[in-house]
Amino acid sequence: MGSVRGPGGVALRALVSVAAGLLACGVASEYDYVSYQSDLGPYPGGRFYAKPHQCVAIPADLRLCHSVGYDKMVLPNLLDHETMAEVKHQASSWVPLLNKNCHMGTQVFLCSLFAPVCLDRPVYPCRWLCEAVRDSCEPVMQFFGFFWPEMLKCDQFPQDDVCIAMTAPNATEVSRPKGTTVCPPCDNEMKSEAIVEHLCASEFALKMTIKEVKKENGDKMIIPRKRKALKLGPIRKKNLKKLVLFLKNGADCPCHQLDNLGHYFLIMGRQVKTQYLLTAIYKWDKKNKEFKKFMKKMKSPDCPTFPSVFK
Repeated sequence: MGSVRGPGGVALRALVSVAAGLLACGVASEYDYVSYQSDLGPYPGGRFYAKPHQCVAIPADLRLCHSVGYDKMVLPNLLDHETMAEVKHQASSWVPLLNKNCHMGTQVFLCSLFAPVCLDRPVYPCRWLCEAVRDSCEPVMQFFGFFWPEMLKCDQFPQDDVCIAMTAPNATEVSRPKGTTVCPPCDNEMKSEAIVEHLCASEFALKMTIKEVKKENGDKMIIPRKRKALKLGPIRKKNLKKLVLFLKNGADCPCHQLDNLGHYFLIMGRQVKTQYLLTAIYKWDKKNKEFKKFMKKMKSPDCPTFPSVFK
């Protein structure tokens, strides 16, 4: 067992000496990577990579995991993504959620699957870590019309076997600051890269002014006044005039962008059944340096084209 210090002098443990032949990589991160060993010994029944694997560098544009604390990963990963292009796209679906800080273990959990650390044998996340992240983040996901996907069902992960965990204090607790009640789709940083990530993760994007905001069945209902399609997605042109947007579960949480309706907005969203859900909202501010950067990138956004992980 070794202790490694990462950025900011944070002490870490790479506790992966659990069986002969299981080789640990150096880890520098603000998280702890921990191995548990059951009474039956390491890897009961044996656990090996299903396909020939290789250890490759984590690219800078794999934004979900580039800052996780180690620089190489196994490919194919533990979700059976065989190419880096596929990994990048599937992981990009989760970057907006990571930015919501719904749980301090979200990145550790997701990257243990999307970009697993290079070891001789696969090590999966602990079931309790999956459950803690799911219980904290699924309520946030529901604002965007998503539920916890089948591919990440927690009961498939080890309970007593060797697994990836966190040993930080209160690791199972939600890490969002107390008192933060802003509707998640409205809690956005005005950074060009973050706006592009939302654009790539959304099905449609509109430049619009808002006539009225109402409450309906626990949602905020947003009625446009003027609208221009930047990315139509599932919206038909003939339906644009009658378009109504919904902020899911947003009736009682604040959305500060909607406090002043006297300007244009950039609104992104997706269709869920018969509703068009708002998934991100920004003030259309051409004087803002970051928004101007986004407008340049918007002309040719570098969005992967694989099917979404949530579908």
